[in-house]
Amino acid sequence: MNYNNAKQQFEKYLDGYDSNNDKVRLKIIHTYGVVHAMEEICHRMQLSEEDTELARIIALLHDIGRFEQLKRFDSFEPTTMDHAAYGVKVLFEEGMIRQFVPEDTWDDIIKTSIAHHSDFCLEGITDPRTLLHARLIRDTDKLDNCRVKLKDDLQIFMGASAEEIGAQEITPVVYDTIFKNQCIYSPDRVTKMDYWVSYVAYFSDIYFRASLDIIQEHNYLNRIIDRIPYSNPDTARQMDEIRTYLAELIHTAPGCTW
Repeated sequence: MNYNNAKQQFEKYLDGYDSNNDKVRLKIIHTYGVVHAMEEICHRMQLSEEDTELARIIALLHDIGRFEQLKRFDSFEPTTMDHAAYGVKVLFEEGMIRQFVPEDTWDDIIKTSIAHHSDFCLEGITDPRTLLHARLIRDTDKLDNCRVKLKDDLQIFMGASAEEIGAQEITPVVYDTIFKNQCIYSPDRVTKMDYWVSYVAYFSDIYFRASLDIIQEHNYLNRIIDRIPYSNPDTARQMDEIRTYLAELIHTAPGCTW
């Protein structure tokens, strides 16, 4: 198992996709952003060299199904394709995993972690090491998504300007879900503001204290919320309430350790 070898193979895989497409380019940047976040978390948690290398490879491959989704549909919407399931299909049913990791020693951990990385909630994993890696990829995916929400073009990933988003309302079920410490169920998102709220709601689904520390250190909650000018008065008030609630949660949540 060698991350650098896996990275070389991943770059070859990307040759089959249009890197000039804005959405494809964003996903390539995101992939390496997740790898970087994974390296930081593994260092903070003092994981073994083997677990760190395994975690980096999972980060590299976690969104491999996204590229085919974009090629076919030019969309990130979950209704077009289950990108996690497709990634598992490509890697394990079609055997591509051997191009990245010659040994089959870690197949179950890699397969399970990728299959569940975008699940609404993480359930059904009983093996402690597999659970560790499934939680790691979910946390680091969210950490780099903070960067995405702060830096990437809103028109590309939201399909609207900041002003258009902030003029909309938050659907009641989406607003209420925040205070249940739950992620937003994708079908419940109706308005662009619902989508924006969902990008801070996932802070309640962070597993490790090390991840929460990074969120605090980078002031991600406030920076994401403040990217949008909320011209809708009700939305502005609700976002202040969401900010206060989630700031306390991020500060006080014990997180889990390994």
